[in-house]
Amino acid sequence: MAMTMQQLEAELFRLDIQSRAKLAEKLILSIDAPNEEENLQLWVAEAEHRLADLRAGKAREIPAEEVFRSIRSTIS
Repeated sequence: MAMTMQQLEAELFRLDIQSRAKLAEKLILSIDAPNEEENLQLWVAEAEHRLADLRAGKAREIPAEEVFRSIRSTIS
């Protein structure tokens, strides 16, 4: 039989503080970090957005060598 949320919560609060902290960290990371499929969807959406900006003239392509030259001059 599956535990209810209340039962699970009661069990978790029986853990020592260090164990609860480790579990809390893992839970937070599981919420913050997208899984592989979600990550792919996010990248595809970003690529489509950037392509639309390029086609609409809102953005322009910059050759990599120009970007690196600019960075080098900034940090030198």
